[in-house]
Amino acid sequence: MPITATPTPGSQLVTPKDHTLIMIDFQSQMSFATKSIDAVTLRNNAALVAHAAAGFGVSTILTTVAEKSFSGPMFEEITAAFPGQKLLDRTSMNTWEDAAVIKEINAIGKTRLVFSGLWTGVCIVGPTLSALEQGFEVYVIADACGDVSDEAHERAMQRMIQAGARPMTSLQYLLELQRDWARTETYDMTTGIAKKFGGAYGLGIIYAKTMFGAHEG
Repeated sequence: MPITATPTPGSQLVTPKDHTLIMIDFQSQMSFATKSIDAVTLRNNAALVAHAAAGFGVSTILTTVAEKSFSGPMFEEITAAFPGQKLLDRTSMNTWEDAAVIKEINAIGKTRLVFSGLWTGVCIVGPTLSALEQGFEVYVIADACGDVSDEAHERAMQRMIQAGARPMTSLQYLLELQRDWARTETYDMTTGIAKKFGGAYGLGIIYAKTMFGAHEG
């Protein structure tokens, strides 16, 4: 029987209102030992994700571990996107075992969760596997995570994917939220975030707009 295509997005694509973003342990003590991704790239990707979520009004949870006593503050690039938002500090390595975080997840009420943070094999694997087991749909932003080695990061990603998590990247996250350049109300915001944090893609936007007055729409 023939299949008829329709111009409608797939249900697995994320939208601004259908998920909660959880950013975990982007702190200096955790980043010192992160070797699977360059620290500058990591901070840039985390900033891109945070500003995309803030700009599109995505419900977002920011959580740290032992902020005052050991791990240090969350990256300013992230907190700047959410001025005044409370950071949920924990003692547990597995965010899912923290009652305050779970209370916030339940209060928001979204069953689709997107995770990013440090380290992939501890702070991301723990809540991801726990959430999947409890019936949540889980995405992991792979290049906004990092671990003590390439091996540690890759094995953690494989473990989560095998359990049902869906991987994506930071730039993919931003562009999936925008998805259509005809959405003029968020066009300038999206290209602005890309120009600031989107690496070579951002440089391309700057070049095209400066030299030719180009516009994706």
